[in-house]
Order: sequence, then C-alpha cells, then structure tokens
Amino acid sequence: MTRLSAKSAAQRPSTTVRVFADEVGRLWSAAATGGVLVFNCATETRRAARAIEVELTALDDSVSDDALRAWLEQAPRIGTLL
Repeated sequence: MTRLSAKSAAQRPSTTVRVFADEVGRLWSAAATGGVLVFNCATETRRAARAIEVELTALDDSVSDDALRAWLEQAPRIGTLL
C-alpha cells in the first residue's frame, strides 16, 4: 500500500477567477487567492497587473462588478522584481 507523505498531501490555496469590464469597457480578470485579489487586463495586455489585499470569503456572484471596479481603482500596480 502506498503512503502519502505530508508534503505531497499539502493543499494549495483555491483560486477563483472572474472577468468583468472596467468603466471604459476593458476586460479584466480578477483572481482571488489567499486574501489577495490580482487583476490582469485581458484586452490590453501591456497594462500592468494590479493587486490588493481584501477580506473575501469567495469570489462568486455575491461580489458585484461595481465592487471589483472599486477594488481595481484602489489596487496599486505590481512592480517588476529585480
């Protein structure tokens, strides 16, 4: 019988992704993982990704697009790591 080690059985944080439009019609993806919401622009990929810490139990239909747009406005751009 094969035994699983604790290392291989470790759970990864679940990630949920939503797509929404900003105020000018650009499409953004919002990915929630580990208390952080990461935004990437799908229609203009040269736009910098953004991230913000939020208290969110689930990124489901209970989170409105207006709330996502507000968090996007507040989220600082993710810089390049050197």
